[in-house]
Amino acid sequence: MSARRALAVAGRLIGFDVRLYVLQILLWLPVHVLPLGGGLVLRQLFDQISGHSPATLRQSLWLCAAFAGAELVRGIVLVFAWSYGSYWWDAAATLLRANVLGSVLTARGPVAARLPRSPGESLARLRDDVAELVELADESVPLAGGVLFGGVALAVMVSIDPVVTVTLVVPMLAIGVLSRLMGRVIRRRHQRARELGAGVTAFVGELFGGVLALKTAGAERAALDRLRTLNARRRDAAVRSRLATDLLEAATGTTVELGVGVVLLLAAGAMRRGEFTVGDLALFTSYVGWLTALPRTIGSILYRLPRADVSAERLTALLAPHQDTPDLTRDHPLHLRPTPPPEAPPPSPHLRPTSAPPSGRSPLRRAPRLPAPPVEPPPGGEGPTAPTTLEVLEVRGLSVVHPGGRGVRDVDLTLRRGTFTVVTGAVGAGKTTLVRAVLGLLPLDTGTITWNGRPVPDPGAFLVPGRAAYASQIPRLFSETLRENLLLGLPAGDDDLARALELAAFEDDLAAMPDGLETVVGPRGVRLSGGQVQRATAARALVRAPDLLVVDDVSSALDVGTENLLWERVARHGPATLLVVSSRRAALERADQVVVLDRGRVAGRGPLGELLRMCPEMRRLWDGEPIEERGNT
Repeated sequence: MSARRALAVAGRLIGFDVRLYVLQILLWLPVHVLPLGGGLVLRQLFDQISGHSPATLRQSLWLCAAFAGAELVRGIVLVFAWSYGSYWWDAAATLLRANVLGSVLTARGPVAARLPRSPGESLARLRDDVAELVELADESVPLAGGVLFGGVALAVMVSIDPVVTVTLVVPMLAIGVLSRLMGRVIRRRHQRARELGAGVTAFVGELFGGVLALKTAGAERAALDRLRTLNARRRDAAVRSRLATDLLEAATGTTVELGVGVVLLLAAGAMRRGEFTVGDLALFTSYVGWLTALPRTIGSILYRLPRADVSAERLTALLAPHQDTPDLTRDHPLHLRPTPPPEAPPPSPHLRPTSAPPSGRSPLRRAPRLPAPPVEPPPGGEGPTAPTTLEVLEVRGLSVVHPGGRGVRDVDLTLRRGTFTVVTGAVGAGKTTLVRAVLGLLPLDTGTITWNGRPVPDPGAFLVPGRAAYASQIPRLFSETLRENLLLGLPAGDDDLARALELAAFEDDLAAMPDGLETVVGPRGVRLSGGQVQRATAARALVRAPDLLVVDDVSSALDVGTENLLWERVARHGPATLLVVSSRRAALERADQVVVLDRGRVAGRGPLGELLRMCPEMRRLWDGEPIEERGNT
């Protein structure tokens, strides 16, 4: 069994904030060390009481007071340790979660391939797997205390009776061997339990999200039966995992207790021979209870190691391909105080809040664009490193092939500033795959992308708001206010929101909402109609005022009048360059360039009128013939 990954993560967690870790050590070590003095006091006290050492009553009372004082101090230290020692634990857990989330949200490359099959499983990893790794690192504190106490205590006990002391050491060695043998079993069962537990969490989330579908299909009983089946499998796996862990823990405890029993038997014979005093027995009895903490801690670390290794592996799988386990513990500032962090820099001048558009000007004016962040090229690559206005975006030889053979192959695409490009095709022709690949949301099998003639090695990190914005085919809204769904943290003002909403033909809908922009839209926007959700998604992209706006079929749920209004406004007053996926005439008729996909390949390219004359696939789509889903090869 190899647990190097888990040990490496635990070691870096210990060192990421030495100040907090040392504070925790200083708080907890007295809890482990003070019993050393208590045992020596008990030895002296019982030797006096039994007559092995001459003493007065006053001396005995002082020894009792000293023992009580040591225990009182230990209790006070314990309270402080529990109160303040948790800061390091919280900081370590926050560091792991921040690094994983940072990779998911900002690391270059597509993220879909590394995410679990459901949000529930992702949450389970951020909760349970993070806790597993931090608890492994946290075991170093009782281990340090146990080693310090054990070293001093064993030295004292060896000076009294070496044979009895060796009897206590043997169980520790037995525990180490047993833990080594059971580690592989624990790891395998723990991994299985975690996988099935994540599956139950994911299914529960899907149940809540699909209540309407279950009711309309009359599938409530079947869904509950499925949940019971999944939960039964999870329960059985969890019981097996817990059983393996408890067996090791029980074996550890039993071995230690047997050692204690042998010690008492040996001590009884030594006492009869006068080689072992009552005070010695009191010291050994006092130390034995604390000495058992060391093998128990060692046993706990050994059975935690395989579980923590599973957790490190699962968290590493969430990182980008160019990242590895060390990136889980990459150090960066954490704000863990109740006071708020320093305020962010003020927003750009063109995004400062205003109550209304300037007098005499239309809210549909072109707003200044969100500054594009500079992006450094990855090692060994070249790319644009400064924000430059888009003049031409070129795609050459782009291929993305999904498992099963679908995708797009050898696609060339040129988007010049000020043009309106529509990608169209039958269902399954590869339209969404193409635009997602251009934006870096899917990994390219082959092909290059250039911005104003400069290579873009990592489009996912380069084509971001300021340069590009994306309104996806499947809108995603959160159970927050409409304002928060549109801004998602962007420091835009009311005039920028008003302009974006009017471009998206949403102003009448907004006027009909009693709470306006403060309307809570519900999970995934369930309180809005399908058309409103699509236009809110478009407004979210438009408020970012990008150079390039990429829109994937956002008008499929709109009536003809609203759709025409939306495209008219976006084409006339929206971003300079548009890349739109659509098979709707309202978009096709306004396009400067139409790209027709058929089974993942370009079947035609050019103005709509030319394609209707020269491209059979375009004519078939335009005439509205019945189209079945067409697999691309």
